Formats: sequence, structure tokens, C-alpha cells
Amino acid sequence: MTGSSRKILVYIFTTFLLLLIIAGSLYLILGKNIGISTGRVEVIYVQGVMMTGSVPTGLGIATSEEITQSLKDANEDDNVKAIVLRINSPGGSPAAAEEIVSAMKKIDKPIVISMGDVAASAAYYISAPADKIIANPDTMTGSIGVIWEFQNRSKFYDKDGTSFYIAKSGELKDMGGDWRGLSDEEKQYADQVISEAYSRFVKEVADDRNLSLSQVKDLADGRIYTGAKAKELGLVDELGSLDDAIEIAAQLGGIKGKPEVGYANRPSLSRLLFGSQSTDVSGFTGYYYESPFGRLLSIS
Repeated sequence: MTGSSRKILVYIFTTFLLLLIIAGSLYLILGKNIGISTGRVEVIYVQGVMMTGSVPTGLGIATSEEITQSLKDANEDDNVKAIVLRINSPGGSPAAAEEIVSAMKKIDKPIVISMGDVAASAAYYISAPADKIIANPDTMTGSIGVIWEFQNRSKFYDKDGTSFYIAKSGELKDMGGDWRGLSDEEKQYADQVISEAYSRFVKEVADDRNLSLSQVKDLADGRIYTGAKAKELGLVDELGSLDDAIEIAAQLGGIKGKPEVGYANRPSLSRLLFGSQSTDVSGFTGYYYESPFGRLLSIS
């Protein structure tokens, strides 16, 4: 290679490097003004019945552990300017909802709810603290209330010839066992527990939605509302799709131009097939669905 050829190559390389530097500088300085995204909206899915515990994802269960971790990761990522919670859930355990709400209240970035087919009961509970709630007109939401389910299979056991001897340290220790019905004292106690959880639910909605306790109680009889009706009642802010929610989140996060969108825990076939060694979640959820003492649920 001649000296002249080397000079030409050096010139080309230097010019290319300068162009890269200039382009990078323009992106950083003028990005906001020329429609280039300068931030990301993170979409976090709440898909299925909400529970605590470590359960394989993508199988109809939304664990508070995974959702709260996704929220923490998004909050710590400087490029994430806003968060969208995409909810398709009938509700779940009050404990799981409380953990998610607690994590949401530690986030210093805008959070927008995008309701899909269903966002009811405990799923509405986690929606209330958000900066904006966006629902489809036909979303099934609301169902503000708490229920505690018990089974009485004593007649079945009698017919089957099964008998029980229960040794217990206190009168209420076997409360909810399906081998007998509840005593009057136990029914009264169950009502007290429901009332306590219900009061927390109503207060959370009232505080977060800027409604009075009496207003929320009038709405909180367990009934479902469509997204359109929920908007009329003040339970939802706007009607729209996931794309609309992402756009609103970007605006709240100060993102100019089309935002970058990330999906923290998007359900996928690969997650279903390879997310765990087994697709049978009964070993993870039996404590919840098969409890001999009933299930306390924020599902009406």
C-alpha cells in the first residue's frame, strides 16, 4: 500500500468517526426536538389470579413476587420513564394485592393501568393507586368486596361412614374444616375478618380515587361494572387500549416522540414451555386452592 493510499484510508476513517460523534451529539442534544425517543415505557403484565409465592409464570397465576420485582427493576432503570400495568385478572388474595400496592407506592415514576378483559376485585385494588386507569368500554371491573369461602361436607362424610376426632388447642383452631359446619361464634368471627379486609379495600379506593368513603361504599357491593360504566362512576379515568395507555404513560413520563416500549414479563410460549421444569402448578398452588380452612379472597 502506497503512502497516498494510507492517507486516503486515514481520511475516510477519521471522517466516519467524526460523523458518528456528530450524530451521537445530535441525538443527545436534539433528540427531544426531532421526535427521537429519549425514554422507555415498561409494560408489566398482571395475568391471572394473583397470589403470593414462587409459582411458574404464564400458567394463569400472577405472583406478587414477580410483579413487585418487575416494578423495582423498572424503577431502578434510568431509561424507564413510565410504567404500564397491563391487567387481565379476576382478582386473588388480599395479601398479594397488598404487596403489589406497597411496591407501587414506592415508585417515583408515573404508573398507568391498562385493563384488558377483566380487572376485578383485587385486580381493581391494585389499579386504584395508579396515576391513570385506562379501560376498554367492555372491560369487566369493579367487584369491590371480599369473600371467605367455606365448605361443609359433613353429610357426605356421614354417608360415606367417615368419622373424625379433632384434638385442638382452642375452639377456633379447626374453624373452616369441611368435616363440619361453622358455629355461630365462628360465623361472627368470619364476618369480622371480612369487615376488616373490606374496610381496608374501601379506604384504599377512596383515598386513591379522591372519593368519599360513602361514595365508595355505595359502589362496593361486589357488583361488576363495564369499563364505560366505571368511567361514569369515577372508578376509571379514560377508555382506550393498551396502545392508548402506553401513549398516556409516555406523556406523563415526559417522553417526546414515539416511546421505546419494553415488556418486562410478557406471556409467551417459550416462557410457558421453558419457564420451569413442570407445567403442573398444583404443587405450588395447592396450599391456596385446596386449603381445608377456606380461602380469603378479594373476589366477589
